[in-house]
Amino acid sequence: MDGNPEPPKDPFLHSRGMKIPKHPQLTTGRVRGAIKNDEYERKECDAVMRVVRPHDTVLELGGGIGYMSTLLAAIKKVRRVVSYEANPALIPYIRSVHAANEVTNVDLRNALLMPQAGPKLPFYIRKNFLASSMDNSVDVADITDTAQIEQHGIAEVLEAEKPSVLVCDIEGAEETLLPAGDWSNLRCAIIELHPQWIGPKGVRAVFDAMHAGGLTYFAKASEGKVVCFRREW
Repeated sequence: MDGNPEPPKDPFLHSRGMKIPKHPQLTTGRVRGAIKNDEYERKECDAVMRVVRPHDTVLELGGGIGYMSTLLAAIKKVRRVVSYEANPALIPYIRSVHAANEVTNVDLRNALLMPQAGPKLPFYIRKNFLASSMDNSVDVADITDTAQIEQHGIAEVLEAEKPSVLVCDIEGAEETLLPAGDWSNLRCAIIELHPQWIGPKGVRAVFDAMHAGGLTYFAKASEGKVVCFRREW
């Protein structure tokens, strides 16, 4: 031994000025590389950096691993984030990302935002956290637990929170959820579309919902399936 101990390994990945805790399931492979190279959710992040302002209140639908809510709170320094994530297996990790970046203004809700409030629904947790879902018809052997997830009504949430920005990535549920909301309080919206699942009819439904709220497609902050809408250019 040469008396020069190796420095302790960094427990974080570093991305866009944020610290992302390493996790044996969530920050490996392509995800790890994307985070390190500032490519993780790049299109959504670029749109957020362009149009979100410090005074905004943001409604985030699809909290994921907490990357976007941390970017909004720690880097863009918005007033507040209300973040919905249905997968209960991700909630502890999201909180660890917030803690690592000293984020205290995110209201993280393990719930589903729906056209109407309803009874709790079963959510099936699998060995692979990211494969957890409300579908128990496939890979039954991989299910390790079942959680009961609340359903919150979109009208009540919008009335109570009055967000000025919407950030939405909900894997195709945008087709039915967004037309059920009154978006007239929004200043802008950033939405990842999933045309492979919702088709042309679903894409039109999303655009119609934003137009009904007084927002218009904003090309400069849109890229591919990530579309941005603004009230004023």
